[in-house]
Amino acid sequence: MKIALSQIAPIFLNRLETTKKIVAQIRDASLEGCRLLAFGETLLPGYPFWLSHTGGAQFNDSDQKSMYSYYLQESVSIDSGDLESICQAAMSGGIAVVLGIVERADDRGGHSVYCSRVFIDQNGQILSVHRKLMPTFEERLVWTQGDGHGLVTHPVGPFSVGALNCWENWMPLARSALYAAGEDLHVALWPGSVGLTKDITRFVAMESRSYVLSASALLRREDLPEDLPILEKLPDQSIFFNGGSCIAGPDGRWLVEPVVDREELIVADLDPSKVYEERQNFDPMGHYSRPEIFSLSVDRRRPKAIHWRDENDFGHESTLS
Repeated sequence: MKIALSQIAPIFLNRLETTKKIVAQIRDASLEGCRLLAFGETLLPGYPFWLSHTGGAQFNDSDQKSMYSYYLQESVSIDSGDLESICQAAMSGGIAVVLGIVERADDRGGHSVYCSRVFIDQNGQILSVHRKLMPTFEERLVWTQGDGHGLVTHPVGPFSVGALNCWENWMPLARSALYAAGEDLHVALWPGSVGLTKDITRFVAMESRSYVLSASALLRREDLPEDLPILEKLPDQSIFFNGGSCIAGPDGRWLVEPVVDREELIVADLDPSKVYEERQNFDPMGHYSRPEIFSLSVDRRRPKAIHWRDENDFGHESTLS
């Protein structure tokens, strides 16, 4: 099966223009005959990289407040249709898409955001939205903790595809949940650093005996808008994220070594028989597991902050959520 990784830079904190760029990549990948296309973590509309450079933990700081407001306004509301053109492009190209977004959570009041992974199938349907379980370090200053609702896999051709965001890929139990769901093609979404992808990609491939695709983004100074509130406070450097997208086979060997410092549509052919060959001597949730000794419980319910109880027109109580 032919797959692709899209290593591109966002039009930073511009949801509409970044969406156009994503749609163009979906079209190009479908013309290549790809069945699956993956993008980096929170590509739409961008990763909150400014926190590391502007004292993000300063309480009640006007710069952090203005950036959060900017971020919130350009984030993605799925219920409002912000992904419709991307879903349409997936349907038109007959290609499944794994996309990292900053999700504005309408089910939690609409003013908090999550680092989310969206899976769109080849019919343009959103099958799952996984919210990052634990934002990493300064990310917690802008992203809300997620849940287990999206710890699922989806069929794409002969493969069962699962995906995690960034450092979630270091969480053994999160990986195990996807392995148990039959995953044999793992997508790891990253903001964009070869330092993040070069070791773990091969490690997860060897542990899971699966193909592992690490999808990263770029971020260059030229991608930043001129009206960004803290632009003059950022360091004078030409590139903030250098990519590092790569692909490892189920034996842990490179199919595509990390690509750095450039935008590129990375295309590769995956052979499912290679997974079966490597599972012959090690299957982490099959013949090499010991379920009578080790077991894992996963709660995939999506938590709600409030449960409404209202009376309907007939005077009977009804439960709405």
